[in-house]
Amino acid sequence: MNQSKILKEGAMLTAIYIILLLIAAFVPIITIIATFLLPVPFIIFASRHNWKPALLMFGVAVVLSILFATIVSLPLTVLMGLGGIMLGSSIYKKLPAYETLGRGTIGFVVGLVFIFVFSQFVLQVNLMSEIDQMINQYVQMVKDLMEQFGLADQAEEQVEMLEQQMSMITSLVPAGIALIAILMAFVSQWVSYKVINRLDGMKLGFPPFRMLRFPVSLVWIYFFALIFTFFELDPSSTLYLAVNNVMMLTGILMTLQGLSFIFFYAHKKNKSKALPVVSVILTILFPFFFLYFVRLLGIIDIGFSLRDRISKDEK
Repeated sequence: MNQSKILKEGAMLTAIYIILLLIAAFVPIITIIATFLLPVPFIIFASRHNWKPALLMFGVAVVLSILFATIVSLPLTVLMGLGGIMLGSSIYKKLPAYETLGRGTIGFVVGLVFIFVFSQFVLQVNLMSEIDQMINQYVQMVKDLMEQFGLADQAEEQVEMLEQQMSMITSLVPAGIALIAILMAFVSQWVSYKVINRLDGMKLGFPPFRMLRFPVSLVWIYFFALIFTFFELDPSSTLYLAVNNVMMLTGILMTLQGLSFIFFYAHKKNKSKALPVVSVILTILFPFFFLYFVRLLGIIDIGFSLRDRISKDEK
């Protein structure tokens, strides 16, 4: 494809992005749908031409978004552009779906961090303070409700416990950012696969969930973080913040690994499809009973190559 065709295609996809951005900003009914579609133009362009031409499209989109939707739209364009280019470039390089997801997640994480920085220094809005304020309002509302129902004697103790639990939310913001980025990358990748398959006649898609496997290094990261939890760390220290976020994030990933193993086991042993489905439902509905068991299963699967042993036994 010659340079002029690339420029025309980039201009068309940039125009589509601006239209989606305006819909997301000014049409409340379909805001959520339009928002999830925003990275798709970047993904399509980068999947065809890699990241260098996509950066030019990204720069033009930044300028046009400021002109048509004010400077407030800049963080959103940066978020969608970086995430979309990372996903599209990975598709261009024909990387596996889960590796593409990982790279896309990195792009969205950088974009979300940019939103925090932009809000702080340009819009003069401290998002962490806003979160703290929302938590305080929620705690006060719970306290007022308990007093209205004649539970004033128990209110102080219960509110104190609630404050301790809610204070964890602020400290887990980094892990929350990572989880949001994973979700955004997954949805964007899934949608873009459908669009690219339709437009370019490709057969992109995620492999079965039972094929999901994380690297062994994830177990070591989890155990190193676990060791630090046995020490009394200062709740206001950076180390405490890092340990809690690493524990939360790696714990969720290993729970996914455990569920993936259950899907793999059911498929390999020709068990009923209800087994993995019920496992997912029970893990979500009764996390205190099943979450840690599934997580342990994930640790064993990663650390000891459990599914490889099962496959060898069958041979």
